[in-house]
This record gives sequence, C-alpha cells and structure tokens, in this order.
Amino acid sequence: MSKKIQIIGAPMDLGQSRRGVDMGPSAIRYAGLQEHLQRLGLEIVDIGNLSVPNPEEEKSASSSGLKHLATVAKVNHQLAQAVGESLLSGFFPIILGGDHSIAAGSAAGACVDERTGLIWVDAHGDFNTPQTSPSGNLHGMPLSALVGKEPREMAHFGQRAPYPAQNIALIGVRDLDPGEKSALKQTQISLYTMRDIDEWGMAKIVHRCLEKFHQIGVRQIHLSFDLDVLDPQLAPGVGTPVPGGLQYREAHLLMELLSEDGRVQSLDLVEVNPILDYRNRTAEIAVELVESLMGKRII
Repeated sequence: MSKKIQIIGAPMDLGQSRRGVDMGPSAIRYAGLQEHLQRLGLEIVDIGNLSVPNPEEEKSASSSGLKHLATVAKVNHQLAQAVGESLLSGFFPIILGGDHSIAAGSAAGACVDERTGLIWVDAHGDFNTPQTSPSGNLHGMPLSALVGKEPREMAHFGQRAPYPAQNIALIGVRDLDPGEKSALKQTQISLYTMRDIDEWGMAKIVHRCLEKFHQIGVRQIHLSFDLDVLDPQLAPGVGTPVPGGLQYREAHLLMELLSEDGRVQSLDLVEVNPILDYRNRTAEIAVELVESLMGKRII
C-alpha cells in the first residue's frame, strides 16, 4: 500500500430517498481521519469535495424513469477520473461518500486492468437493475453497473471496462431484493452472507476470498465499504440500517487481514448519515476501520 493518501469527498445523496448522507464526508473528516492517519506516519492530501448538486436543484427522474441518473452518471465520471489520476500519481485514494451510487465511479476509476479485484462490503447487494429495483434508487444499482448490466451510464466511461464477475467478492449481505437475489445466483460473484460469517467466521471468509483472487491473478483491489454492513446498534448513523450486521471486531479483523494482504489500493467509505447518528459515533468507527486497513495494530 502507498504511504501517500489522497482524500476525495463525494457528497452525493441523489442515489437514495433519505437525505443526510451528503454530510458523510464532513462527519468523517470531523472524526479526525487526517489526524489519525498522520499518526501512522502517512502523508495526507485532502483535495476537498467534488461538486454535487442538491436534490432541490434536480428533476426527480430522467427520461428512463430513474431518479437523477444523468447527474449521478456525471459525478461518477468525474470521480472515476479523480481516482484514476490519484492512483497514477502514486496515492492511495480514500473516497468519502455520500450514498453508495458513487462507488460505480470510484471502482471504475480504480480498475487499472483486468487484474483488478473488487471487494464490496455491504448489508445489501446493490445488484438491482432498473427492471428489478422496487424503488428506482441508484444506490441499489452500482455493482450491477460495474459488471456491465444496467444502468450502464453509472460506470462505463471511455475505455474503462466493467469488472468480470469472478473478480468481485460481496461480504456481509443480509438484505436482498427478489430480483437481485435471482441475478446474483446466476453470476460468478463470490457472495458471503451474514450466515456464512456466523458459520465460518470472518477470517476464513477473507482468506477464501483472497485465495480465489490469487488464483485468478488479481494484483490490486478496490475496497468499497458501506457502513450499513455494521450492526445498527454499533453504527446507527447510516442511510439504510439493517439489523444483524457485523460486530466491531469482525469489521476490524476484515480490515487487518486485507492490510496484511497488501493488495488493496483504494477505498470507499459510504452511507454515513450524521442526522441519524449519535454523537458522530458511526463516522468515528469509520475512521478506526481505516486505521486498521492502513496498518494500525493492537501490538
């Protein structure tokens, strides 16, 4: 992992119906992200936030019927460029969301070549299409876009190729819509639900995921971490909470094992909603998890 960190804010809340995640980047910064990483001896450059329109400035739907598709696609294009440039400049980009629709852009920008893997840590599958989504909310579709399904506008920028399904692992899932459940069963995405974590433990799942990536030649990994993967009693300030999530040590173990593997090159932190939080606790946990990913250990 690079010792140079670039922080990129993406204060998007156009991808969902509940307001507040646009303040996520500020909450995470306020929780001391830069200061904590500097204590680990890392060089930090914060380039501020991308410009994202407010929902009040937007029409509710595009010609396709999807909410804010044109604007989400435009912001994701800008974010993909920013992440790509960050990597080329030798940085480890940390992207602060915002709702999870931004990850279509950040993951596309992190896709250096066909040897790039994607680990998606989330309570949800984010694998809906316009045809299967009950809500039409784009934060439920970025992973679908990244494997070449609709809506393509979210993740296809220039020569950027979508991720092969076999290069993706989805960890922590416990809330799937019927359509995306059926679609996920038909892909080569490595899917690990909360039941799998209960039965096998986090360490075994991470090792299985990383071993598969090794076998298929994955050399670098983009990690997209949705804070709603954590149990709401631990992290209440998220856009779409679901009971029965990861506990504190399970989440840290995940980050520590990925840190030791050394292939993670970029990170999303998304869906922090300070309006729903208690004393900014969810953002503070997000910062602690980043520290574990970047090398902090108990001893």
